Amino acid sequence: MVNSSIAEVRDERFSETHWKSLRYFNLYRLAVATLLFFSALLHPSAFPVFGPQQGLQQLLVAGAYLLGTAVAAAVAYRHRQHASMQLTASVMVDVVVMTMLIHVGGGLGSGLGSMLLVTLAGAGLVGEGRLVLFYAAMATLAVLLEQSYRAVQNDFDAAGFFHAGVFSAGFFAVAILARLLARRVIANEALAKQRGVDLKNQTVISQRVLEEMQDGVLVLGRDGRARQSNPRARQLLGLNGIREVSECSPELVQGFRDWCRDSREEAALVKVPVTGLQLRARFVRTASTENDVLVFIEDMGRLQEQAQQIKLAALGRLTANIAHEIRNPLSAISHASELLREERRGQLHERLLRIVLDNAQRLERIVKDVLELGRRDRSCRELLDLREILPALIEEYLGKQQLPADTIHLECSGVATLCFDRSHLHQVLWNLLANALRHSRRVAGSVRVLVRDARSEGRVEVHVIDDGEGVDEACREQIFEPFFTTHHQGTGLGLYIARELCDANGARLDLQRSGPGADFCLLGGAVGC
Repeated sequence: MVNSSIAEVRDERFSETHWKSLRYFNLYRLAVATLLFFSALLHPSAFPVFGPQQGLQQLLVAGAYLLGTAVAAAVAYRHRQHASMQLTASVMVDVVVMTMLIHVGGGLGSGLGSMLLVTLAGAGLVGEGRLVLFYAAMATLAVLLEQSYRAVQNDFDAAGFFHAGVFSAGFFAVAILARLLARRVIANEALAKQRGVDLKNQTVISQRVLEEMQDGVLVLGRDGRARQSNPRARQLLGLNGIREVSECSPELVQGFRDWCRDSREEAALVKVPVTGLQLRARFVRTASTENDVLVFIEDMGRLQEQAQQIKLAALGRLTANIAHEIRNPLSAISHASELLREERRGQLHERLLRIVLDNAQRLERIVKDVLELGRRDRSCRELLDLREILPALIEEYLGKQQLPADTIHLECSGVATLCFDRSHLHQVLWNLLANALRHSRRVAGSVRVLVRDARSEGRVEVHVIDDGEGVDEACREQIFEPFFTTHHQGTGLGLYIARELCDANGARLDLQRSGPGADFCLLGGAVGC
């Protein structure tokens, strides 16, 4: 078990590059063996070392060598285990075969000793640690034994031993240099691999950041074409696989050209006809080889909305604090005015008291609306049946306003259920009905309340429509702003509070553009409570 574990650890150190190098090494040996075999078989005189008297010996050695290299190549390709053992066996076979060929060819003067240098160089590149020195030592012993055997058989040749010593030194030098080179290559490969992993991770993180950014990021070439873009940029510009930036927003391309000409620091405000948005584009140079330009795109509508929300949040906190302080003196003023009204000192006195009471009531409504707005987040949504709630609400409103029962016409169709806070829905519809009646002709059917299923599944539309003159185009963008009103008795908070309460309940309140009068549509969920 211990030996098998050690073998597995050693095999783990052999990376894919090592196995590929081992296969190439075996292919080289196979090519050399094939050349030697066919040279000995077909034309022995092609090699000067092959004399006629050694032809059969050379053929047998070359054939055995060819068979051994073919087996080694097949094993290295099929059996990816015991790499060091495979390499050692291959080198030992080469040392034995080359030594035999050197002996048959007449010694180191035949030139076959250089083949051992190539073998040791390849083994040094593929092998590990001290095994490389072992291979060089085996080659040295083989050459010295061959030379010693030749000296015993023949006369002593000092030059031959000198050549053997030089080759032996070369064996160790080549093996050591090849191993050092291999270690450097392995270290560079590991560093490159780690850098590749780090780069991949950084690319994934950067791509994720770009995808999740609320601002659009666009990369433009010097020709004005989009090279890269994140999803937000494609959404803001209306880009797809076919559209060019120039087709989506000519103003953006023109702003890019102006920036390239004079490199202005300020951002450009551009209009996108495709999406109908006004965007703020900021251009930044990059150090890329193509001199690409980064374009950061921001939705001005979202920026204005954020600024508005911050302003309103601060204003809400301020007004809520002030409202609490105002209610007590306001109540005192109203009570004192009622007491003065009982004295009846004349028409002028009555008119002045009426002005005081009317404005006190108006201030009371503003305070009440401001305080109610501060409680918008405390909602308790439930599934409401509009067929039951709306008739009662309309009857209550008409009774309070002392209007005929046919002034408001109700039509319900579809699911007619809404997931909403009951008190919030009551206030929203009360504000919408008050706004509709204020601008209507106050005849039979002047206000219509329509309930129907929305186009999107699981949604319900509630329309409040009047027969008035409608909303002026110049005021459409302002009617939902706080304290904006076109009526002298209005507080300017009704529609704003209605929209805020809808947002708090996951619904949306919009002004539709169809019809001669005003059509306010409440779009909410029919399920999900």
